[in-house]
Amino acid sequence: MSYELTIEPLGQTIEVEDGQTILDAALRAGIYLPHACCHGLCATCKVQVTDGEIDHGEASTFALMDFEREEGKCLACCARLESDVVIEAEIEDDPDSLNLAVEDYEGEVVGIESLTPTIKGIWLKLDRPMRFQAGQYVNLEIDALGGQSRAFSLANAPQTDDVVELNVRIVPGGQVTTWLHEQLKVGDRLKLSGPYGRFFVKKSANVPLIFMAGGSGLSSPKSMIEDLLSEGCALPMTLVYGQRSRAELYYDAEFRALAARYPNFTYVPSLSEEPVGSDWDGARGFVHEAAKAHFANDFRGHKAYLCGPPAMIEACITALIQGRLFERDIYMEKFFSAADASQQLKSPLFKNI
Repeated sequence: MSYELTIEPLGQTIEVEDGQTILDAALRAGIYLPHACCHGLCATCKVQVTDGEIDHGEASTFALMDFEREEGKCLACCARLESDVVIEAEIEDDPDSLNLAVEDYEGEVVGIESLTPTIKGIWLKLDRPMRFQAGQYVNLEIDALGGQSRAFSLANAPQTDDVVELNVRIVPGGQVTTWLHEQLKVGDRLKLSGPYGRFFVKKSANVPLIFMAGGSGLSSPKSMIEDLLSEGCALPMTLVYGQRSRAELYYDAEFRALAARYPNFTYVPSLSEEPVGSDWDGARGFVHEAAKAHFANDFRGHKAYLCGPPAMIEACITALIQGRLFERDIYMEKFFSAADASQQLKSPLFKNI
């Protein structure tokens, strides 16, 4: 059984399978609806139902209050159709978005490498090429864990779309990341879906770029930078990348080589806990501190792309705005776990991130 969903103001009608959420159906039709947590907790995907019947599913009563339900609102990530439905949604018109449809894939593990003591690189040969934009992510499904899925950024450039690279940091107590680190083997097959997300370079802006990353948040900037350089982009671009120590600073040699090869690319690695007295001659401190020092606390005229843990994102946002960069010129990865969303990990400087 299926129903028809009409999305206004597009006036576009798509088919929704029984049990499929509004959000999943829209993304698979190449229609982007704003969303973040995908757990019914953050309210980013709230839409108005103007006709038809829906089941609210697991929507939190905090994210979707009783009076909002009575007004016909629902959360697209949880709502399922019980009839043909018409919704009104805020549709973003972004000239840089390719509006790619989400699809299901299978991939064979063709490589596993310990990039740092806590991060593994995993390479998957897909059953067919995946078209995506640098900065987007996939959902990886683990059959051995009952179909649990987790989101991971694509670390390779779109030009290598038949083999995808994922950088997976082990999370203490995390079932999925622990399994990927300790049980996954070359030759295993995994299911994944994608591409997801609206984190990509605003190429049409044609202004200098700042990438700020911490930990395994390097994945998206790596993909973006490799994509831009392979296309021959001549815009000035700077990567400020932070880790605690040199043992955790991965792809350092590769980025140094890119900086030597491309005069428009600058690489600024910074270590926050490197032992005093070591022969490290690079920047010390957190990402936002290294960026402030490198740019003399003046970020005007740039677009900034942030990817990393919430505390790093918060500090970088504050530093960029204090350095006279407008909110509209700052973009960031939007990964939320159910725990994150329930704690409302959102910057007070932004209405919706």
